[in-house]
Amino acid sequence: MIIDAGEHTAEELLTWLSNGRRIVIRTDVLGSPAEATLRFDGETYYCDTPTTLHKHAERADMAVCLEKHGYTRKDE
Repeated sequence: MIIDAGEHTAEELLTWLSNGRRIVIRTDVLGSPAEATLRFDGETYYCDTPTTLHKHAERADMAVCLEKHGYTRKDE
């Protein structure tokens, strides 16, 4: 699934991840197009950005990561 940053809430993204979907988020990094890949292996959430692979054991921590990087819609 490919989406643009800011199209969906953190809860929507986390639900899709929990259901086994891999999500590619199109975004901008310093004015250039970039992609981040999100996935969940059943134990660990992964947020693979253009510069770093973030790993989170807790759903709440992944939600914070998604918001921090601007991947979620602001009106949650």
